Amino acid sequence: MAKNLVIVESPAKAKTIEKFLGKDFKVESSFGHIADLPSKELGVDVDNGFKPKYIVDKEKKALVKKLKDLAKKAETIWLASDEDREGEAISWHLSEELKLDKAKTKRIVFNSITKSAIQRAIENPREINYNLVNAQQARRVLDRLVGYELSPILWKKIKPGLSAGRVQSVAVRLIVERERNIEAFKPEASFRVSAQFRTAKGEVFTAKLGKTFPNREDAEKFLEQNIAANFAVSDLDKKPAKKSPAAPFTTSTLQQEASRKLYFSVARTMQVAQRLYEAGLITYMRTDSVNLSKEAIGAAKEAIAENYGEAYSTVRNYTGKSKGAQEAHEAIRPTDMIKQSPSLERDQSKLYELIWKRTIASQMSDARLERTNVKIKTTSHSEVFTADGEVIKFDGFLKVYMEGRDEEDIVEEQDGMLPALKVGNGLQNDYITATERFTRPPYRYTEASLVKKLEELGIGRPSTYAPTISTIQNRGYVEKGMVEGTERKYRQLLLESNNISVKQLSETIGSDKGKLVPTDIGMIVNDFLVSHFANILDYNFTARVEENFDEIASGDEDWQQVMRTFYRDFHPTVLDVEENAGRASGERVLGSDPKTGRQVAVRLGRFGPMVQIGTVEEEEKPLFASLLPDQSLNTITYEEAMELFKLPRKLGVYEGEEIEANVGRFGPYVRFGKKFISLGKTESAMTVDLERAIELIKEKQKADAPITSYEGKDVTKGTGRFGPFIKWDGMFINVNKKYDFDALSQTDIEELIEAKKQKERDKLVQQWPEEGIRIEKARWGRHTIIKGKIKVELSKDVDATQVSLEEAQALLEKKTPKKKSKAKK
Repeated sequence: MAKNLVIVESPAKAKTIEKFLGKDFKVESSFGHIADLPSKELGVDVDNGFKPKYIVDKEKKALVKKLKDLAKKAETIWLASDEDREGEAISWHLSEELKLDKAKTKRIVFNSITKSAIQRAIENPREINYNLVNAQQARRVLDRLVGYELSPILWKKIKPGLSAGRVQSVAVRLIVERERNIEAFKPEASFRVSAQFRTAKGEVFTAKLGKTFPNREDAEKFLEQNIAANFAVSDLDKKPAKKSPAAPFTTSTLQQEASRKLYFSVARTMQVAQRLYEAGLITYMRTDSVNLSKEAIGAAKEAIAENYGEAYSTVRNYTGKSKGAQEAHEAIRPTDMIKQSPSLERDQSKLYELIWKRTIASQMSDARLERTNVKIKTTSHSEVFTADGEVIKFDGFLKVYMEGRDEEDIVEEQDGMLPALKVGNGLQNDYITATERFTRPPYRYTEASLVKKLEELGIGRPSTYAPTISTIQNRGYVEKGMVEGTERKYRQLLLESNNISVKQLSETIGSDKGKLVPTDIGMIVNDFLVSHFANILDYNFTARVEENFDEIASGDEDWQQVMRTFYRDFHPTVLDVEENAGRASGERVLGSDPKTGRQVAVRLGRFGPMVQIGTVEEEEKPLFASLLPDQSLNTITYEEAMELFKLPRKLGVYEGEEIEANVGRFGPYVRFGKKFISLGKTESAMTVDLERAIELIKEKQKADAPITSYEGKDVTKGTGRFGPFIKWDGMFINVNKKYDFDALSQTDIEELIEAKKQKERDKLVQQWPEEGIRIEKARWGRHTIIKGKIKVELSKDVDATQVSLEEAQALLEKKTPKKKSKAKK
């Protein structure tokens, strides 16, 4: 038996650490927290110092027993969870639940999983830091109080199944307020002027006028002043300039840059970074610090000199702006600067390379530039054209990396070089344009720009950004936009060869693709919470709570006192709102029904946003129609609302079956008998005609027709969420790139079916055919008991080969939904 038991929180981390420790060490995983607040009750004793009620989940009980047994036999137990507050709390729970002997228990931390870092940690153990534990407890308890007291009010006042959270609700508020600003925005047009000039040597460049014109008439008058005008360089200014590299990555800047450059969601970035950290390739990925260790700076200097030369190296020390920087004391960086492109799976490789480039660039020399500003005048008017140029004299860090920017930060720039010019040089004017341009509304948040805003406001911390953004989308309060944009016409006046002409041009505006757009339910919940719980939704309050947690972590504040102060004001407000607040449905009256004179309104209904003709108080029942997926309670017009009552539209008859167009949960569709055929992204149930419907039906019939048979059963093919597939005997079989999907041979089909059959056989661990029960291998090394549509997942520590029929039946019985008995009259 190993003398030393090391407990970490993830199996991947355990596997990496095990490679660095000798035979005297056994490394085990706790699979995250082994204890937490109960899921079906508040679990906080508000009358007894807000004492949390921690329980071990039933799925973790066997694991806890195993760890307890191993701990009893070990001479020393090393608690090696992550070095942040969450990791400290995991170590504390392990110490408490395993009843570890303090005399033989040591806490170790490291910010990278490398041999030297592990050995350093072993040589420098410490005790559990209870200030960090209390900071984690404070966050957990406060967020539990907010969620458990606010959510039931939302169920009662708006709709069952809703939830509220301290950080998630503030994030939704930011997105809703941005949307309202966009809706209220009124674009203003103006004309911007630019000109193309040519030197005596024929070199061409562009210059802009320093002012705009409010309307076409003024722009046209200005162009007329330039007919037959002579132009010359009136001023020339050259200045040296420099650009400096950005600091190494923190959690939030990594999330932002991975979104801009790799198009990763925040959650995806953190998942990939976690795998890189656990594999020992990068330092800990939850950090507010931009600092690099002396070893890292030295290694970066060496790598830069070797790859680019000494001139490219400049040692830099960065200081973070975050007031409450957490416990991880180094930026996110590669553990080995020499490794630029280790062999990894695609996502990991891309993110690792981004981290490597950013870290190396942070220790490189400034880029040296020369910026030129040219002013061009004419005798025919007093306005001045200006041209800006930029020449890179020494590329410095730009050789490796340039930080990306968000849409709102991008301004028009003059790139590249200007020709050699002197004051007094005459210039030929090729043409001048006055182009109509419109002011733009604020940009919707992307995941990256939302993280940036939350960080600016001091809301949340590195560990909270990804779960917050995932939660508000999973709850249906916010969704990723799908609209490509709409076309807008604009005019351009052109002065060329002393003649003025007008062109009609168009541009695409209002694209929300990939942006965070609030849903109707998100807006209603936000408005209700802002109206009744202004304090909880206040940005400064939320930031102040984060500062409280930081003060608890540093030992300057008592966590229970923070809870008492918060709850003293919060709980009475909850009781008052529950008692006195009215229901919220986001109702908006649009007008009256021309046939009956009854009220037409839009509101949130049981099954989502809808239009309602009439009210419940009237004798005649109201009429209802669901909004289309791209419609919103906030913006739908009276005319659009009335159109919805035309659905479902009867289009005609084909092959003896009636065809109708309608809208369902997954968008617009055509119904043909019992078949439902989705319309394309740009098609509408309001406009699709019989001819197009029949075309879709024929395509569906062709796709559903058998392409061959095997063992007496038909084989069909299609394309689904996960790509092309064939269907045989009720099985869906993915067709990978090895095969030509459009020209599958009989041999290909048989090969695919047999491979799938073998895979199904390999999955089977045990079965009882008479009872219709089987145990199969599932994902992540787990096993599942299956009977019909009922599935029970076994925990990792259960040996699936040893489960008896009686045990399987008992587990299935617990999962089987009970039939509701009919209430007696």
